[in-house]
Amino acid sequence: MKHNIKQRLNYPQLVIHSTDNSFGFGYRKNNHLESDELFIKKFDNDLCNNLIIDLNKFISKDNLKKVNKISVSIGPANFNASRLIVVLARTIAQQINCPLNSFSAFEIMAKRIASKNNIFINKQSFWIYKQLKRKGFIAGKYEIYQNKQKNGDLVIREIVLPKVIKELNSKELFFEANYEDDEDLTELLNLSNNNFLNANINSWQQVLPLYPISPIN
Repeated sequence: MKHNIKQRLNYPQLVIHSTDNSFGFGYRKNNHLESDELFIKKFDNDLCNNLIIDLNKFISKDNLKKVNKISVSIGPANFNASRLIVVLARTIAQQINCPLNSFSAFEIMAKRIASKNNIFINKQSFWIYKQLKRKGFIAGKYEIYQNKQKNGDLVIREIVLPKVIKELNSKELFFEANYEDDEDLTELLNLSNNNFLNANINSWQQVLPLYPISPIN
């Protein structure tokens, strides 16, 4: 019975993600990666209205009603886009009565950055940063640990949510944020799948955009 409950809660999944200049949707029908469907689009002049239009083109109403889990990236990314996709995710989760999980954009890219820079070898902690237009940086901290419950798989854990810092500490590892639409959407689907039991039906109420700085910075 527990297995059936997990399967019912886990799939299908919908994820919504945005970067500095694009947004995207991901849909995973079942536990086979071949079922993944992705949609990515650069920002246009009417993001608010076109976000809904593109979602309707991406997923049918019938499939949307079948979604059992939604996950959304909350930033740091484009301020307006982060706000809009979070509002969209909260609205859908409330309307179809399903759990909503959220992840920072840096957490989504953390495993890819760690792999690219061979951080897995020493299991070190590291920071991901984005330089601000004025002064300082937005940075989040991540660590690698071994998941003994899943055959010793190495997992990235966010230990400091992205926040504003004045300067980078030369004694720690820092890597610049690098958005990759396709890879990050797929990783968001994976994170959503791994954390599907951590959110309850009313979890949409706790999901808010990440605003480390003011919109005018």
